[in-house]
Amino acid sequence: MGKDVLGTVYETLLCSPGMNEAVKIDAKISRKTILLLSRLIENGAGQDGNVLGLLGLIPAEDREELKNFGDECLKKAGLKELSEKIKTLKN
Repeated sequence: MGKDVLGTVYETLLCSPGMNEAVKIDAKISRKTILLLSRLIENGAGQDGNVLGLLGLIPAEDREELKNFGDECLKKAGLKELSEKIKTLKN
């Protein structure tokens, strides 16, 4: 499926009725999974506006909400500081 077709499909899905409604999720996942999920979100959202893959097809405000979700998960798991230290190793 071409990127333009995939983009149209996702735009249609994201505009569907009820997609902006908040949903409460009660999930128990490991800290390892939270750390990995957060890194996947950050890598997909890119640095300096360089957005990769599927995240490039969604609006900037939705990408920001996804980043905030990853940060919130890190905070709740007590991994925010560890994540920041790991980022410094990359530089």
